[in-house]
Amino acid sequence: MIGYYLHDLSPFIVRFSESIGLRWYGLAYVAAFVVAYLLIKRFVSLGYSELKKNQLQDFITYGAISTMAGGRLGYMFLYNLDEFLNNPLIFFKFLDGGMASHGGIFALVLYTYYCSKRYKVGWRGIGDDLCTVAPLGLFFGRMANFINGELYGRKSNVPWAVKFPEEIREPNFISPENLSRSDLRNSLSQLNLEYNSSNPLIGENSVIIEASRENENVQNILNEYLNARHPSQIYQALLEGLILFIILMVIRYKAPKLRHGILTGTFFIGYAIFRIIGEFFREPSDGYIGNLTRGQFFSTFMILIGIIFVASAFIWPRRNKSESKL
Repeated sequence: MIGYYLHDLSPFIVRFSESIGLRWYGLAYVAAFVVAYLLIKRFVSLGYSELKKNQLQDFITYGAISTMAGGRLGYMFLYNLDEFLNNPLIFFKFLDGGMASHGGIFALVLYTYYCSKRYKVGWRGIGDDLCTVAPLGLFFGRMANFINGELYGRKSNVPWAVKFPEEIREPNFISPENLSRSDLRNSLSQLNLEYNSSNPLIGENSVIIEASRENENVQNILNEYLNARHPSQIYQALLEGLILFIILMVIRYKAPKLRHGILTGTFFIGYAIFRIIGEFFREPSDGYIGNLTRGQFFSTFMILIGIIFVASAFIWPRRNKSESKL
């Protein structure tokens, strides 16, 4: 029997209290925006962008805010609409998790359109700037998902499979030996853990998940109950993030005078294809639409959007007007 890795990473880099501290997920956002700023600054200096250096700080700062707001709204509308309509204030509970990359991408589309009017530059051109660096943000975000132990994959017996304690939050949790949540709780009750609620295994700050990071006895019990799963967060980090970033950067540097819209279209198409592939390994926790997971269903529309952007590059051709030398 393979000794699968039991996920025991903490979502906190530094922790000040039970719910307050510096989180890896927050660091992922900061890293994404810092790298985006540095790369686009490089594009500007090389003449690959119509933006000016004195516009970059505001462009990236408000782009970051737009991405976070769009990602949160996207999650509310695409995955949690009923609860959002009943209590719109849950939008502000960022620490509870819940961001949708589709929503963040759509927000950036609207934001770049606004900036094109404000700065009097080509909309598709600055869209190309952001879309070239955006996959790195996706990479950091997916790696943070893995560290958090969330959005894990489907059951698997591959040698690199991982057991995620977050699985015990699932309403229909069943162990590999068809043991139920009640069986698990009975096993854990022998450890005399102090619970903070009447249903600690579903509670947001589960004592069991906390204990699984450092309590060897809890780890031994969970190893018997948890299912080994694909670390799909890492698959998606590599596909939607690193590989797509390399593809776009190669195109950007090999063809600096490329028509506006081609890189944006390539990003939409590439992200959609890689997301659809990744969803085959990811646990479909948000259900299906027809035979497709929600992530796959929404990604199909992105392919169409990408094709439209690529076609627009030939129907309404435009290149950078920057006077910088290439």
